[in-house]
Amino acid sequence: MKTLAHWIPLLCALALAALGPTLSPYISDLIVKVMILSIFALSLELLVGMTGLVSLGHAAFYGIGAYATVLGSGAEGGSIAWLLPLAMGSAALYALAVGALSLRTRGVYFIMVTLAFAQMAYFVFHDTKVGGGSDGIYLYVRPALGAIDMENRRVQFYFVLAALAGTYGLLALIRRSRFGAALAGIRVNEQRMRAAGFAVYGYKLAAFVIAGALAGLAGFLVAARDGVVNPELMAWHNSGEVLLMIILGGLGHLRGAVIGAVAFTLLKEVLGTHALVGPLADHWQLTLGIAIIVFVALLPKGLIGLAARISPTPAAKAVTP
Repeated sequence: MKTLAHWIPLLCALALAALGPTLSPYISDLIVKVMILSIFALSLELLVGMTGLVSLGHAAFYGIGAYATVLGSGAEGGSIAWLLPLAMGSAALYALAVGALSLRTRGVYFIMVTLAFAQMAYFVFHDTKVGGGSDGIYLYVRPALGAIDMENRRVQFYFVLAALAGTYGLLALIRRSRFGAALAGIRVNEQRMRAAGFAVYGYKLAAFVIAGALAGLAGFLVAARDGVVNPELMAWHNSGEVLLMIILGGLGHLRGAVIGAVAFTLLKEVLGTHALVGPLADHWQLTLGIAIIVFVALLPKGLIGLAARISPTPAAKAVTP
């Protein structure tokens, strides 16, 4: 069963690759949106699920990656070859500055400091002309690199799918590496890891920077997809939403981050559609909140724990009357 579970992400990616040409524009665009949010959720999973660092300012790196893409493109557009590293590098650089200061705190203080830095970034772009103020700025020409032209919806679909597969694969490798083992130890007992001689601060800072760079990748993709960015990308509720995604899917699991992104996006789509829920669509925030409370109450281990409830392990079956 465990071996089969490890193959599920690859099978899903292959299925999406095969179905891509047959999808309607609406479904294709929705899947691209979900895949970008999955990358965003995976980047936070590295912090929360793998390292035990709960951040409420992760949207800042997402927004910085998006703004770097648009500002770097200019009126003539730009190449993916340098816009993508620019977006990820800008987000990683800000993550380095934020992490260097915020990681000196712990617990609720760490949460509040990361939120404060995110709000600072938000107001820089909201209240100054560099980011177009509250209206944001437009991407006049989407990035391209040879035959890879983000103006083409099909190319965009496969590029985002490749980015998601690469992000998932990278985090899977990190989890199985010595670096990932050190992060797991820090999550379980930071004091013991420090006593064992590990440079805990350095490990946490490295994880913070990598997570910021991956959020910048998601920001690059959302800018290329939407063709416009605004300060709302950095708003605190976006940080809260991506945190809800990984909790909803199941903390501590890469698959959980993706499942949570899918479930959260679909819930918003369904509960905000008049054709499906009628007048309740006007109050989708309320129904979404109730739905998430129900999910968390009934599935404390997230949606990924649903399979264990439906099909318990042989050991659990043996003791079940």
